[in-house]
Amino acid sequence: MKAVIFPGQGAQFIGMGKNLYEQSTLARTLFQSSNQLLGFDITALMFEGTEEDLRRTSVTQPAIYIHSVIAALVNGLDKSAKMAAGHSLGEFSALAVAGALSFEAGLSLVSIRANAMQKACDLAQSTMAAILGMEDEAVEDVCAEIQASLGEIVVPANYNSPGQLVISGSKLGITAAIGLAQQKGAKRAIELAVNGAFHSPLMEPARLELAQGIENTLILNASIPVYQNATAMPHILAEEIKRNLLIQLTAPVKWTQSVKQMLADGATEFVESGPGKVLSGLVKKVDRAIPTASVD
Repeated sequence: MKAVIFPGQGAQFIGMGKNLYEQSTLARTLFQSSNQLLGFDITALMFEGTEEDLRRTSVTQPAIYIHSVIAALVNGLDKSAKMAAGHSLGEFSALAVAGALSFEAGLSLVSIRANAMQKACDLAQSTMAAILGMEDEAVEDVCAEIQASLGEIVVPANYNSPGQLVISGSKLGITAAIGLAQQKGAKRAIELAVNGAFHSPLMEPARLELAQGIENTLILNASIPVYQNATAMPHILAEEIKRNLLIQLTAPVKWTQSVKQMLADGATEFVESGPGKVLSGLVKKVDRAIPTASVD
């Protein structure tokens, strides 16, 4: 049973999607539609922009969504996949390919989300860190200890794979958590090059802004189960999908749990659609024997 998976922010690269544009009429049509909907030439930035251009959240998130969904459609994954999931931003790509969102509606929501997150980042000194080589429960304890002792927000943000958990919170809280994790035996504890605390309570202003966008968007029942980040469970019904999309901005991404649940539900291969192969690597860390592939 084929599961299609979609990457999140950080997978972008210069030239992303260019081959699709050159080889597929459908891709060209959707790229041109994206430029019109966004009101700027995102295609030019994707194909020929600078790394700095692609690092801007207002560009990064729509670019990854556009590349991921177009790659899936061109390769027929909307017809062959039996289940779908996406990491953070990638959840919107999964919902588009599963038919819960039109391509245009998904892109519009992603643009709203990206701009709202950037504004939320500007409101507080915040960041994220990857904690490697610790059990999830031990990292959760580190977060709780820092919150209790310093009163700073520090929470689990991305359960990426066994032994890799990203935490999110205030700059002061994350710095303290890195030190405590190292004391408690983490193999590595590294602050990430981000300017915000994604998937934490500090994203609440962005969640409120996204809520209005979701309310004004037509969301349908999905044609295949989408394993959403907030629950790590399969969802098809539009109302459940809406609720979980809202929760997602301030809740942790349960990627490890989602992969395990898809395997339990019969997934026999995973195909990553879009830029990079990060998720394929994370799937292998959950089950080294499971076949993975990628399309871009």
